[in-house]
Amino acid sequence: MAKFEIHDLDVAAFVKELNNCKGEVIMTTPEGDSINLQSAFCRVIGIMKIVEGGKLSKATIECKDPEDESRMFKLNLYGHAAE
Repeated sequence: MAKFEIHDLDVAAFVKELNNCKGEVIMTTPEGDSINLQSAFCRVIGIMKIVEGGKLSKATIECKDPEDESRMFKLNLYGHAAE
């Protein structure tokens, strides 16, 4: 399970892809907070952490399922997940 930094994130597309993930998706903030984005409550907190003051802050993503990792990596890299 590789971690990768998210950047230039389309938050709506990110949330849509999270809904398609089968396993845990963990976001880690620069402060060291680990947030399980499969939990609806934690997802709200996570989104608030990555969009602070209207600007995208740094965070890393780790997926427990390899298919989820591929999906989220492609979204981060290309702006959309492969169909």
